[in-house]
Amino acid sequence: MSNIAIKAENLSKAYQLGEIGTGTISRDLERWYARIRGKEDPFLRIGETNDRTSRGNSDIVWSLKDINFEIEQGDAVGIIGRNGAGKSTLLKVLSRVTSPTSGRIIGKGRIASLLEVGTGFHPELTGRENIYLNGAILGMRKKEITRKFDEIVAFAGVERYIDTPVKRYSSGMYVRLAFAVAAHLESEILIVDEVLAVGDAEFQKKCLGKMGEVSKGEGRTVLFVSHNMASVRELCNNGFLLSNGQLSFNGDINAAISQYISSNSKVASEIKHLKGSQEIQIIGVHVNQATEAQVNIFETLEISIDFKSNINEDKTIEFFIIIYNELGQEILTIFQRDTNQYVKSLAQQASSVKVTFDNKLKPGKYSISGGIFDEFRNFIDWSSTNTSFVVENNFYNGGQFDNRLGLIYEKPTWDF
Repeated sequence: MSNIAIKAENLSKAYQLGEIGTGTISRDLERWYARIRGKEDPFLRIGETNDRTSRGNSDIVWSLKDINFEIEQGDAVGIIGRNGAGKSTLLKVLSRVTSPTSGRIIGKGRIASLLEVGTGFHPELTGRENIYLNGAILGMRKKEITRKFDEIVAFAGVERYIDTPVKRYSSGMYVRLAFAVAAHLESEILIVDEVLAVGDAEFQKKCLGKMGEVSKGEGRTVLFVSHNMASVRELCNNGFLLSNGQLSFNGDINAAISQYISSNSKVASEIKHLKGSQEIQIIGVHVNQATEAQVNIFETLEISIDFKSNINEDKTIEFFIIIYNELGQEILTIFQRDTNQYVKSLAQQASSVKVTFDNKLKPGKYSISGGIFDEFRNFIDWSSTNTSFVVENNFYNGGQFDNRLGLIYEKPTWDF
């Protein structure tokens, strides 16, 4: 237990839907009597899994159910899952905002939590007063808070408003100061929910850098909930995947993200046309003659696009292709205009165009969208497809591709 920051044993949290109470005085008394005897609530036995998409037969749902895990000191843990999976409930239980229905949590050290904008702030107090108030709640001495005060204000970037009541702050200023307080006061565990989405892009990047510094540089434990998988992957080394209140995966963050994306991916049965006049439509996309291909690093990648003209005249057009990684990030865009080559679409006819290049993408799963411009660069069609391909972690030069940084891999010539 010496190196364990947080340990959860059979952790469960039940909520009652609708009005509070069982509906009859006799059942309420039965529940109260069980509680004072230290027994489990008899009506929780009929509780159902917390699936928000379906109507159940019970008014008791398990927001968390029999969760067990250990988090080591200095770990950065990303907690991911669909809306309603139990992520925020777990953080509230860990932060002691609410108590578990059953099970227990063993924690070592002070916890600073940022669960929603301005958690722990009093709206009538100034930013300065709230910094000291939050520090006192965390168990910090006034001298310690004063030592960190200037650093907190500089990080938040709200110096001009520091003596203004926080009720007059914008939501962005609110979260800037709240995060600065939580990250800089010397707690051993930092818990952050999705509040960073309120801040601007520059501040989000700044926060991720600070959380990385807190975890890797200072050896403090970070729990981070976000739907931005790129941010989770950048910051965290381990991941929890929650599904309907249950811990379905606990392990490496890359494996957790892959399982989350796989569980939510639904292969489209048809091409979705996103915008444009659609005078000419994309009717199919293939990678190496398939809709689901497997390719190796440096293997030639052949992408073909089938299209059909819906108009009674020939038209000069150009194509573009966008390749996305499994997080939905745009990795590579290819424009036909870069080669000064254009295509003549024949009236009321179907045809195809093909582009080939050497694959330098690192191992992983990728998807494709394709589009068409006319000669004046107006959109005709831009379509998402069910076409995907996997770059395999193949062997080359006697060794396996390692998990290095970057999105592409290059094999250059070195001169000495």
